Amino acid sequence: MHGSIEMAEELLCALAQGAARYGPVGMGVCPPYPYLGLAAARLSGTSMAWGAQDLSAHASGAFTGEVSAAMLRDLGCTWVLVGHSERRSLHGETDAVVAAKLDRALEAALVPVICIGESLAEREAHQTEAVVARQVDAVLPSLMRAAQAGAPVVLAYEPVWAIGTGLTATPEQAQQVHAFVRARLIAAGMTSADQVPILYGGSVKPSNAPELFAQPDVDGGLIGGASLVASDFLAIVQAALQRCQPLPL
Repeated sequence: MHGSIEMAEELLCALAQGAARYGPVGMGVCPPYPYLGLAAARLSGTSMAWGAQDLSAHASGAFTGEVSAAMLRDLGCTWVLVGHSERRSLHGETDAVVAAKLDRALEAALVPVICIGESLAEREAHQTEAVVARQVDAVLPSLMRAAQAGAPVVLAYEPVWAIGTGLTATPEQAQQVHAFVRARLIAAGMTSADQVPILYGGSVKPSNAPELFAQPDVDGGLIGGASLVASDFLAIVQAALQRCQPLPL
């Protein structure tokens, strides 16, 4: 929840200009709802996609203040974040709510970026794998249906303790969790698990992006604060160019 029309205009124009240099890398931005129309205007025709930071768990109805997946699709959105850590921790979204939102996104043919991750207390209690497994298992039925239908999905591991704190999981810590998540999908019988992009989101910066993206199961980044500065965001994309597979658009 940052910015203004002036700031969004400047940032989106800079990203649109820079995106032309990084065609092989899948790129997308998820601005606040009021600026989605501006994103559509400035990014249409470029290789930079756009999406929303959240969506309603309901398809339509008397849910004042909510925004549906169909409305996002009307605005040209390709992506939508589902279950971001701040939605879980600050707004009380349960695993069941996250699963419902995922279903709404898939019904509208949006590419969901399903966020998972543990708090500092959970990591210190050695519960990382248990927490991540619970969050993945809650959406597994939907992920399996999406895989059978050939619908793209993306997972994003965001250790809550490394968001906005200046802390970052080491590349080895990130790889360990990403490999665990992929193994969980394989164990569930998802034959396309190797093709599911798993992003890392936790204080990714130009300085640490190359090392993070060099890990075999880290397929890209879910960028927070660094995405507010066009030069930083594009430097991270440059790092991704050396490693990442194109994301589904």
